[in-house]
Amino acid sequence: MSEDKNRYGQTTGHVWDETLAELTNPPPKWWMLGLHASWILVVLYTLYYPSWPLVSSHFKGFAGWTAIGEFKKDMKEVQDVRAKYEDKLPGMTAAAILADNELKNYVVRSAKVLFGDNCAACHASGGAGNPGFPALVDDDWLYGGKIENIEQTITMGRKGMMPKMGGAQLTDAEIDKLANAIVNGTVTKEPLFAAKGCIGCHGPDGKGMAALGSANLTDKIWRFKAKDQLASVKTTIKHGVNDPSDPKTRNAEMPSWKGRLTDTQIKKLAVYVHELGGGQ
Repeated sequence: MSEDKNRYGQTTGHVWDETLAELTNPPPKWWMLGLHASWILVVLYTLYYPSWPLVSSHFKGFAGWTAIGEFKKDMKEVQDVRAKYEDKLPGMTAAAILADNELKNYVVRSAKVLFGDNCAACHASGGAGNPGFPALVDDDWLYGGKIENIEQTITMGRKGMMPKMGGAQLTDAEIDKLANAIVNGTVTKEPLFAAKGCIGCHGPDGKGMAALGSANLTDKIWRFKAKDQLASVKTTIKHGVNDPSDPKTRNAEMPSWKGRLTDTQIKKLAVYVHELGGGQ
């Protein structure tokens, strides 16, 4: 045993393979100080913050801290910074906001989250439009792209209507001719365009009418974009849009956001959409 102590220091007396011994030396002082500091810190932490469960509640801590309290404090700091702009918005029109460059920049930044929460599901996060829904980043507007038009669209919603033209109105061969002319951007050169009354909604120049929400048939910007665009156009002509008499009709409706969003939020969104790049 004495030989083991001389060779290894303090041991338990267990030695293996002549050189492997089980030591009983005390830990270094720095390690012991760290151990005691750790448990003291744990006790202080659980006393300072909410921690131990009780019968019907929990120990709330001497600091009185809560996560919701910290959240409200942070929100108040944010609201205090925003108040400079937010207090002006209720009494301003969307057009007036656009005219104030500083206020417009604030609204565009703050409405990005509003757009993501309420509009991106259909129009995509950047306004490029998900499949089957309009893009908001181009200059093609069914009901006009002025700030007043956009605000009205968000407020009241939109539900245009194109009657089905298949069957009694147009034969399959005539639908083929019109669809090819639309896809090629030459619809006004197709005699059927005038002969079948298409100019009544889409205008003699084929560029559509904002008052009716009718599509521009000359710019190759598609409301119902598809890999086979010709087939998609044929479907629209044959079955129409929102035509209750045809179960295969295209469904295209923009819901009203009045009552779901405040007037200020609607103005913010109108400015945001206008500034995406296509506003007139």
